Formats: sequence, structure tokens, C-alpha cells
Amino acid sequence: MVSTLIESLAAFIIAMISQAGYLGIVLLMAVESACIPLPSEVIMPFSGYLVHTGRFRLLWVGLAGAVGCNLGSFVAYYVGSLGGRPLVEKYGRWLWVTHHDLEMADRFFARYGDWAVFIARLLPVIRTFIAFPAGVSRMNVARFHIYTFLGSLPWCLALPTRE
Repeated sequence: MVSTLIESLAAFIIAMISQAGYLGIVLLMAVESACIPLPSEVIMPFSGYLVHTGRFRLLWVGLAGAVGCNLGSFVAYYVGSLGGRPLVEKYGRWLWVTHHDLEMADRFFARYGDWAVFIARLLPVIRTFIAFPAGVSRMNVARFHIYTFLGSLPWCLALPTRE
């Protein structure tokens, strides 16, 4: 069952990139960065294959991926910023998140938010979800977007491998 799901997801990703080109990369990476687990580990390597065939250029693939990451993170950040804190305060206990945890997260993002976002964008799984807590903690939005882009670019350039 899991293998069928992964195969279907991969087929969807391949079809989207094949049909929409760079815009497909932007859209798929935006979905991934909006806290919807669509694996960039499938999106970007297939894009790299298209670089290898000469259809795409590596720099444009990386930029399209990083722009998509920023667009999706924009959504997740604002969901966290506008409604995330009340939801976490009300239902966080079900996830063992206390008010004290929220205060610690606020202090953490105030002090290390730039580097936290940059480094998180380089890590599998964490990269998908960092925007929401940054929004809940109301990290400076301009700095959030700068460090999201800067952290996403190496990821989006490294995954499409060249032979």
C-alpha cells in the first residue's frame, strides 16, 4: 500500500514537472513548503534528470525550487502568525505543548530565528514545517523570507544530481 502511494505520488510529480516545466517545480515546492508533505526528495531529483537530458538548466531548477519554497513558506508562516498561537494555546496540550513552551519558542526565534530558519531549510522533514512555528513566534517576516530563500537554494541545487 505504501509503495503504491509513493509510486502514485512520484507519477504525479513527474507529470506536473513534465507538463508545466519550471512553473511545475515552483508549484510543487510551494506545496511542500506549505506544510503538506510532498517530498522535495522526489521533485528535485527528477528536475535534475531533466537537467541531465538538457531540457532544464541547473541554476533555473534551483531558483524555481527556492522560489517555490518561499511561496509555500509564505502561506505556512501566515497561518502560524494569524491563527497558530490561539490554536496552539487551546489544543497544544494534546501535543504536550505548554504556554511555557510557546514562550521559549518566542525567545528562541527572537534570538536565533535567522539561523534556525536557514539551517532548518537544509534538513529533511524539518524544512517542511519550520515556517509555521516561525509564524507563531512572529519572527520578522522580511528576515524570515530572506533566510528561507537562502536556506532553500542550496537544498534545491544539491538534490538535482548530475552524472
